[in-house]
Amino acid sequence: MEKRKDGFLIERGAHDKDFIFGTRAVMEAIHAAKEIDKVLVQKELNNDLIKELLQLCKASGVPVVRVPDAKLNRITRKNHQGVIAQMSAITYASLDNVIDNCYAIGKSPLILILDHITDVRNFGAIARTAECAGIDAIVIPEKGSAQINSDAIKTSAGALNFIPVVRVKNLFYTCRDIQKMGLTLVAITEKTDKIMYEADFGSPVAMVMGSEEDGISQEIMGIVDEKVKIPMAGNIESLNVSVSAGIAIYEAIRQRKA
Repeated sequence: MEKRKDGFLIERGAHDKDFIFGTRAVMEAIHAAKEIDKVLVQKELNNDLIKELLQLCKASGVPVVRVPDAKLNRITRKNHQGVIAQMSAITYASLDNVIDNCYAIGKSPLILILDHITDVRNFGAIARTAECAGIDAIVIPEKGSAQINSDAIKTSAGALNFIPVVRVKNLFYTCRDIQKMGLTLVAITEKTDKIMYEADFGSPVAMVMGSEEDGISQEIMGIVDEKVKIPMAGNIESLNVSVSAGIAIYEAIRQRKA
């Protein structure tokens, strides 16, 4: 948070160009197929126009978050009418297109799945490494993931302008779909005895990295094809997720170049 000269608190990194304010303006943006990360709607609002907005968001696959009025006022002093759309800083990719394109050019797909990585610095660092290494796409859930805004772009050193990012409604079902497309689902986790160097990353692979707090969710851990860990020799049990992702990514690249 930061403080304006008038003493009003505003969320750090929030700029008017990142948002659309007002119910009808947001609806027009959705109709125009603008890339929207999510729509924030004041909790208490439930009039006919809001109901129309909610139906439109559902039909268009735009996430909606109900928030208190104070949350909206931290973003702007403008007349937001209880509705603010947070614009996406990127254009999201289609997972089917990414994988189909890989197969079409004879490339073995290498996908990175981020299971609710919420810290924008970690997300940006992972995206930077993934782009440098030539990862084919990053897959994230539409809810519970770091916001892809101007701060994320900056933290990634611009990598998010180049690497395809796929945003999905349900990460579990997407993982199932990825397996059906012929990719091996590999969890990078400390909850296994198998060392990462023993895995085969040369075939089509989707690597799963877990969140900073909870790691990979139990439901996804229940369907992965393989679990591997980064060998640890020190007293600390785990690495930062962006560091772990970097190690795993470049082990996959090393195997593919060997």
